[in-house]
Amino acid sequence: MSKIYTKKGDKGDTGLYGGERIPKSDIRVEAYGTVDELNAYLGLLCTSDNPAIEKEVIFAIQNHLFNLGAYLAATIQKQAEIAGIKQEDVRFLEQQIDAAEEHLPPLRAFILPGGNTSAAYCHIARTVCRRAERLAVSLHQKSPLKPEVIQYLNRLSDYLFVLSRRSLAVVGDKEILWKP
Repeated sequence: MSKIYTKKGDKGDTGLYGGERIPKSDIRVEAYGTVDELNAYLGLLCTSDNPAIEKEVIFAIQNHLFNLGAYLAATIQKQAEIAGIKQEDVRFLEQQIDAAEEHLPPLRAFILPGGNTSAAYCHIARTVCRRAERLAVSLHQKSPLKPEVIQYLNRLSDYLFVLSRRSLAVVGDKEILWKP
């Protein structure tokens, strides 16, 4: 039986798919590590009993994020071999946003994160997603990425915002409005 630890990263570097070793502080590692963190928060969101949280949709997104993480964790030469994120994945999120927004009142004020546990989890995931997006943009400036990577993260943060609103509306909880 193989062990979970290899000791290869004990000096602060890690291997990419393709064999190259880079420092664990590299922007590429930060980007795919943050995508992994986001995926973990989506797993937490799936523990919710809120009927607005459609677990099959979240599971599909989690699979997309694994594909995205694999793409980010590959050398430039190996990225072509990895499906990563496709335009149909971006469209999937747009469809989910449109479906959730159909049942929501128009947004007329900024909303504070919270309201119920599910909405709070959505907001945490949304902010981690925005960080992943910023890191992907920084990585893209250094090493060009497929445009769908940034598009997907941008739409996912929008979806998580709408899902937070929907998770409040479905159970009759109120949005907490910002009072400037």
